[in-house]
Amino acid sequence: MELTLHMEAYLDRHRFKYLALYHALREAIQEGRLPGGMKLPSTREMAERYGLSRGAVAQSYDMLMAEGYVYAETGRGTFVTDAGYSPPSTEKIKETPIKLSQWGQRLLRIPNMPLDAAKRAEISFINQPLEMSRFPYEEWRSALSFAGGRKGIGLQHKAPPEGDGQLREAIASHLRVTRGIMARPEHVVLFNGSMQAIVLLFQLLMNDGEAAVVENPGFHGIRRAVEACGGNLIPAAVDRQGVRPQEWDAGILFVTPSRQYPTGAVLSLKRRRQLLDWAQRHDAVIIEDDYDSEFRFGGRPIEPLKTLDTQERVIYIGSFSQTMFPGLRLGFAVLPEGLVEAAVRAKSLYEPMSPGLLEQRALARFMSKGSYMRHLRRLTRLYGARHGHFWGLMHALAGDLFELMPGDAGLHVYANWLKSADEYEAFRGAAVRRGVVFRDAQAYWMGQGPPAACFGFAHLTEEQIADGVRRLVLAWQDVQNFS
Repeated sequence: MELTLHMEAYLDRHRFKYLALYHALREAIQEGRLPGGMKLPSTREMAERYGLSRGAVAQSYDMLMAEGYVYAETGRGTFVTDAGYSPPSTEKIKETPIKLSQWGQRLLRIPNMPLDAAKRAEISFINQPLEMSRFPYEEWRSALSFAGGRKGIGLQHKAPPEGDGQLREAIASHLRVTRGIMARPEHVVLFNGSMQAIVLLFQLLMNDGEAAVVENPGFHGIRRAVEACGGNLIPAAVDRQGVRPQEWDAGILFVTPSRQYPTGAVLSLKRRRQLLDWAQRHDAVIIEDDYDSEFRFGGRPIEPLKTLDTQERVIYIGSFSQTMFPGLRLGFAVLPEGLVEAAVRAKSLYEPMSPGLLEQRALARFMSKGSYMRHLRRLTRLYGARHGHFWGLMHALAGDLFELMPGDAGLHVYANWLKSADEYEAFRGAAVRRGVVFRDAQAYWMGQGPPAACFGFAHLTEEQIADGVRRLVLAWQDVQNFS
């Protein structure tokens, strides 16, 4: 470990150099900056580093040793003792206030995103990352090796802010085949996850005090992004056909038409056209997030809103968060031509070079060789079976408690509570005591929403799903017994 002491300050305060070194070392040990067991430099090394005589260093070490801060071992050197560290004082330290920008102040006023409680429960219906045992790791490792190039020559290259060209081409090709979007690679920009793309787009498209329309219920991260960028939120009601179009006075609409988040509703064709007409009349932009729609278990494929866009009003957002693994933070946006340059310039302020080039090129290889589509098909079969199992059990055993929102895609089910609000709160507590947790849907509402729950199922085996539903039924029996 390299030792650095800020000797100038100590030399100003102490007349003799050996005292300055003594106090610098003692305070560093007391504050825990020099941990117990750390070997101090030899007297020769310390003298050369700080312009002292070896005698001055030796005198400082002797003083520290006499007070129990260090100890010496013959032939090995001088070491910091474990007893030298003193915990910080609990006395309040006077802090100098730092003046934040308006953006920084807004950010601090926005409540943190709610945390999922009790993930350590025996059965958790809160979504978990992909089981890595289901991930084709050998194919991915081969793609990584290919991306690195012979003798790692591929590692010396840099990616532009918009991302690696090979991956942008692979994404455009994937979208043409699977989503019907005639995307051009030069209109695809890569980001570190979809939220980075969304926040940056709000910064580009919305001035302070301007309005943005968001779904209600909807993902709380979108609301935070609008508020942090100084925008005013307009909640848009959602029903079984998705968001309900209105004559909003706004320049941006955020929508999840293929599978509304969190309810799972699919936006009807009539409403899709109404949204596009609204955007044209108001000279507005629609940000379409295609979250969670890669996994479709039945029914016809749902065309994204982007496929109907003839006026270049729709920005299409996608990511690999649900289909790959948590450590691969890759999202993308398909941008209208008039927005590409501004988005790339904005992204280059944060990242002059797109990070993770090795992973980007590996994913491009993974997709071009067909490994990604095979992986998606395997997961869709697996998750489809788990979805059907959960749906059937909930209908059979808990149909009098929850009304499940219909849907044949995605990795969670939205369920409306059929009893009273008080009984819902009692049921949630009883479920925790029974060792099972789920996500309270209130987190997705602006204002008070009706009692509802989100049940993630994709990470659970069929046996775990059955056990979890059984515990939910027992929890309701507990509520009735104690009422």
